[in-house]
Amino acid sequence: MTVRLKEYYQKTVTPALREVLHIANPHQVPKLVKIVVNMGVGTDVDRDALKAAADDLGRITGQRPVIIKARKSISNFKLREGMPIGCKVTLRGVRMYEFLDRLVSAALPRIRDFRGVSLKSFDGRGSYSLGLSEQALFPEINPDNVKRVQGMDITIVTTAKTDDAARELLSRLGVPFAK
Repeated sequence: MTVRLKEYYQKTVTPALREVLHIANPHQVPKLVKIVVNMGVGTDVDRDALKAAADDLGRITGQRPVIIKARKSISNFKLREGMPIGCKVTLRGVRMYEFLDRLVSAALPRIRDFRGVSLKSFDGRGSYSLGLSEQALFPEINPDNVKRVQGMDITIVTTAKTDDAARELLSRLGVPFAK
């Protein structure tokens, strides 16, 4: 099964990146490694809220999420080691490209007054992170069934060595950066 975005990357983006970044070896062209989607639910929530967040994340990504537990106890936050505080999914391969395609073409345009994602969210090693304020931006989630609005963090990891190469890769894949 070929994914539209992966096929576009192989046929269009790779030759363009080789020309723009002056890369002779085709194996050195930056590519996507994984996408990590994280929903931090918090400490003072019940099991139903965590289960609802995990169900929504599973519906959005098409993969069952892993429940994240606290690593340390922090008394000011009423947090004990081992308490469930969120869920995450690591997407690779076909699901990664499908998710990025849905994020760029369906979810981001639904944001009110959207002017593009920030250019300052690169980490210096070619990874990009962005946060969404609610899960109902994705078409898989019915807004009428959402009991608690839950945000999520999305990290896109690439093989690019610099932020400029990663920015070029992501912009050619359709990520709308702010001007």
